[in-house]
Amino acid sequence: MITKSTIDQVYETARVEEVIGDFVSLKKAGSNFKGLSPFSQERSPSFMVSPVKQIWKDFSSGKGGNVVAFLMEHERFSYPEAIRYLAKKYNIEIEETQQTDEEKAKRDARESMLLVSEYAQKYFSNNLWETQAGKAIGKTYFSERGFTDETIKEFDLGYALEDKNAFTNEALKQGYTLEFLSQTGLTIVNEDRQIDRFRGRVLFPIKSMAGRVVGFGGRILVDNKKTAKYLNSPESEIYHKSKVLYGLYESKQAIAREDCCYLVEGYTDVIQMHQRGVKNIVSSSGTALTQDQIRLIQRLTQNIVVLFDGDAAGLRAALRGIDMILAQGMNVKVCSFPEGEDPDSFAKAHSLDEVHQFFADNAKDFIQFKASLLMEEAKDDPVKKATTIKDMVESIAKIPDAIQREVYVQSCASIMQISEDVLFSALAQKRAKGEATQRKTQQSHPQTMQVVQQATPSLTVDALYELEKQIITLLMLYGNREEVFQESILQFSKESQEVEEEITEVKAKVYEKIFLDLQQDEVELANQDFKVLFYVLLEQFHTQGELKMDKLMPSLSPELSSLVSTILMNEEKYLLHQWDKKNIFVKQRDEQVGLMVTETILSLRKHLVNMKIESLQEEMNNPEEEHQGLLEDVMSYYQLRRLVSTKLNRVL
Repeated sequence: MITKSTIDQVYETARVEEVIGDFVSLKKAGSNFKGLSPFSQERSPSFMVSPVKQIWKDFSSGKGGNVVAFLMEHERFSYPEAIRYLAKKYNIEIEETQQTDEEKAKRDARESMLLVSEYAQKYFSNNLWETQAGKAIGKTYFSERGFTDETIKEFDLGYALEDKNAFTNEALKQGYTLEFLSQTGLTIVNEDRQIDRFRGRVLFPIKSMAGRVVGFGGRILVDNKKTAKYLNSPESEIYHKSKVLYGLYESKQAIAREDCCYLVEGYTDVIQMHQRGVKNIVSSSGTALTQDQIRLIQRLTQNIVVLFDGDAAGLRAALRGIDMILAQGMNVKVCSFPEGEDPDSFAKAHSLDEVHQFFADNAKDFIQFKASLLMEEAKDDPVKKATTIKDMVESIAKIPDAIQREVYVQSCASIMQISEDVLFSALAQKRAKGEATQRKTQQSHPQTMQVVQQATPSLTVDALYELEKQIITLLMLYGNREEVFQESILQFSKESQEVEEEITEVKAKVYEKIFLDLQQDEVELANQDFKVLFYVLLEQFHTQGELKMDKLMPSLSPELSSLVSTILMNEEKYLLHQWDKKNIFVKQRDEQVGLMVTETILSLRKHLVNMKIESLQEEMNNPEEEHQGLLEDVMSYYQLRRLVSTKLNRVL
């Protein structure tokens, strides 16, 4: 178990904007940062990070919290795993108390699989550098590919020995179980035999965006028609090939910094380009590009350049996946290498300046590139030309932005030597057909529509919830602030023989005013989360004299942490829309704190009185109850409500 002193040091050191910046492209927005949500598909930023408060909020999904909460949500880390990740990032030594056998057994299967994979990576890397076979075969292969020792270590490349179960035996000896060796695919279990999946191969560890090893790609070094040249880890709880990109962990900061991502096909393409100095590059690992992979890139940049091999087959294969990129509203360029060249060989033979110059001269807009390529193939064949036009319309129809579609139609019309009206007509038919298909699908699945309708949030407002939320908001934002409040004192006048109201001004801190008013009314917050948070906040003000978010957040449950981030960040939500640049100025809360506190307390009193009146009226409908006493109570509460309403109107 990780000691409390280590956890405290992690929270004090970690910066939420730095950690989230490794996963999401953030741009400055006043005192905060904003970016696209990593939890939903969107094209307008709704994700905010506050360096001052050290919290984040995703308004599209409703999620939020501190830096640990982000890692737990985004990377599916356990709490200890998130702490370990941050400790590693900030070079903090982890102190641990002795774990019992029971505590060790509680580690979940996913964490166990990740630990097995990380052990395997270290084992294979050690083979490469320390064993005779590893140096003679694996290291020699990588050196012949032109990889330096520094590059080999940066990408944690390794080698699996030829012995059919050398790795499995060593892993079992180190205490790793056969169950997780099998589940990760590192060991193939057949009846009473265990065989190393990657034996006799050089290995490329595949990492998550956070740098955890989730799988491996292995290349065999001998010609064997019965054995696949490349072999990947099988699908598992931690490895889904359609949801990872090779090299993303090593390149994510460069992608965000350059605001551009180069996309290639193979492992060695990434490594060679990276070594040459092109750091913002990833690979789809030889699989067809998927939407999940595209969204990984979109978190960091809107700009993709797809690098094609020089052969025609490579061009055709890559073209098929790019329509999905267009559908996401991203900007796509393509760059084709000379015949017989690929990113690996080209990077090896040219300097960094030459590589960048080649990209600048040859990277073309995807639509223009595809139109030119297909027209060259069609030449003077009318049938092929018609097919080409339909193919282009298919691609343009996927672009969500109407202006961009029109620009591409005009460009394609010029290249294809066809009227714009014909292309616009074909495009309109294609999009209409797509919308009709979507409607038909919805009609044929009424249960799906029913679920969607049920999921639509109700417009009914829970007044009590909103009032209690407002009280917590005022405590968090202005609890330690001193304000002047108007107090109403009722006293009996001997002269007029009536109850008279005297208004006096009292100076107090916001948290004192709220606490005393609720205590005077004997009111407890009804919402359990708000109730817990209310007393936590009061304790902070009484003991610390102020609210310290860095001390508060680690002490809260994930649910309360998310609630706090929602309340705090909601105050700055309007910054996402940049209303001030449109000459729309939002009135600031801190200009009228005293009035807000008074209004909120009075509104809560009025709401509670209304609830009491409704309760008493229901009792009066019961014929077995004595109505006279109930009627007197109802009249008393009506008078109280009138008094509160008068005060509330005066405040407003």
